[in-house]
Amino acid sequence: MKIKELIQVIEQFAPLQYQESYDNAGLILGNADREVTNALLTLDATEEVIDEAIANGCNLVIAHHPIVFGGLKKINGKNYVERVAIKAIKHDIAVYAAHTNLDNVRNGVCMQMADRLRLEHCRVIQPKRGLLKKLFTFVPSADVEAVRNALFAAGAGHIGNYSECSFNGMGQGTFLGGEGTYPYVGIPGKRHFEAEIKLEVIFPVYLEGKILQALQASHPYEEVAHDVVSLDNAYQEVGSGLIGELSEAMEEMQFLQYVKQQFKAGCVKYTPLRGKSVRKVALCGGAGSFLLKQAIAAGADAYISSDFKYHEFFDAENQLIIADIGHFESEQFTVELFYHILTEKFRNFAPLKSTIKTNPVNYL
Repeated sequence: MKIKELIQVIEQFAPLQYQESYDNAGLILGNADREVTNALLTLDATEEVIDEAIANGCNLVIAHHPIVFGGLKKINGKNYVERVAIKAIKHDIAVYAAHTNLDNVRNGVCMQMADRLRLEHCRVIQPKRGLLKKLFTFVPSADVEAVRNALFAAGAGHIGNYSECSFNGMGQGTFLGGEGTYPYVGIPGKRHFEAEIKLEVIFPVYLEGKILQALQASHPYEEVAHDVVSLDNAYQEVGSGLIGELSEAMEEMQFLQYVKQQFKAGCVKYTPLRGKSVRKVALCGGAGSFLLKQAIAAGADAYISSDFKYHEFFDAENQLIIADIGHFESEQFTVELFYHILTEKFRNFAPLKSTIKTNPVNYL
């Protein structure tokens, strides 16, 4: 099995198009066409993790955080990023990262957090825009079912928890085949009128190539008339943070103790208690202060994330409890997510989970 086959599975789950503009997810070091000896799963690709990969015969490290965010002008080992790059290249180890694309999918990093708290009825707090397109095409009535099925099989037609969604409008198309044409219906050189169905389906942007291939392969016409338009609709399955509900409300301090226990946090920094129970919980893996206003607007009783600055704690305005559990602690279960994604597809493949705790923060 090649490295690119593992990458393809991860990116089917969390397409690179879903990453934030500042991010650098993807294959950072190495050749995707190489055969995989084994893969090591980790939150951070540190020097110790590369050593662990070498010791275990792994030529691929799959990390959550990209080891390189900006461009490297020099690679001479003056910092840990350069030293990791040098060691990985020297030992022919590829390094791949799935970062904000894995954060932004509904069943990604945030769902790992939600599962630890057994939250129910989860939804994305801030859905992303610009990730959906719509295909319009025109199909002879007798062939529309075959084309529709092909588009659904390619991934079109999903809206929330509904699949196979399409719109069909009847009309009449005209065309005149020129010299050298072999029309499916009609006679070259003579205008033809055909009863057609205008078929509309929605799809995520990363599937556009696959959708258009399915259209061309299933449509009976030599020249397939179609339009693809970008939509500004919010994509409810992709975006920042999740909000869900506990099965039963908890007293505030009981809830904070529960959070500390479930995330094995060295400490939990929190805002003043409000004297109210906690039922509705918002969360975001990593640095999540940017989502505080949206968590408040969504009616959360508590917001679990990390990396809040001193003055940002004031922004809670006693409308919810901020629980800052630490960056590593909020994302630590990403390794389990990688493992699930890969072993679900490759039943006979057993990637290794790193035993290195890469958290650079210690608690006294």
